[in-house]
Amino acid sequence: MPRKDLIPPSPGEADYARTAEDNAAEIFGREDPFSLFGEWLEDAKRKEPNDANAMALATADEDGLPDVRMVLLKDVDAYGFVFYTNLESAKGCQLAENAQAALCFHWKSLRRQVRVRGPVEPVPAEEADAYFASRARDSRIGAWASKQSRELESRFALEKAVAREAARFGLGEVPRPPHWSGYRVKPLSIEFWRDRPFRLHDRMSFLRRDLASPWTVHRLYP
Repeated sequence: MPRKDLIPPSPGEADYARTAEDNAAEIFGREDPFSLFGEWLEDAKRKEPNDANAMALATADEDGLPDVRMVLLKDVDAYGFVFYTNLESAKGCQLAENAQAALCFHWKSLRRQVRVRGPVEPVPAEEADAYFASRARDSRIGAWASKQSRELESRFALEKAVAREAARFGLGEVPRPPHWSGYRVKPLSIEFWRDRPFRLHDRMSFLRRDLASPWTVHRLYP
């Protein structure tokens, strides 16, 4: 028998009323998706309890089987959405085979969502160097110690690898590992979704045929 007590009930009128004001402003008629995304991200930074820049990243392996995991957005501009990772991780290997990805931002406190799809390219080395240098020292050491996504025999083995790398660098600078860098998702589609009463949500899709083409804007049924 289904465990209905595990699933939250559908929202009622009072639930909808509490969020209707946040999502009442008109969003249609906008021409620049990055400008609207920036506004929504600023709203999320004020309302979300933590990690307003968290996003689900979807990739696919060589068999076409999709993978998805949460990562952190580290930069966004008119060229795309940037995240960083170990290039030898599962997502790094998958992007080496199929340099396309999808992103999903879900801001639960605002009842808003943004979906992004497009090709992916590595960020320039100097951009990756600058971001890596901004990380906490222990995080930089961890990037050298972790064989991300590969089997780990014990927690002690990880701690030993961290201690070994910390001793190797001593008090000196910790440079960016050659196997660690960033990717930029360059969108061909960006869709904005926000909750509206009684499942009659707002959906607005920005599309372009290629990266050189202008955006076209479409309003979608919920």
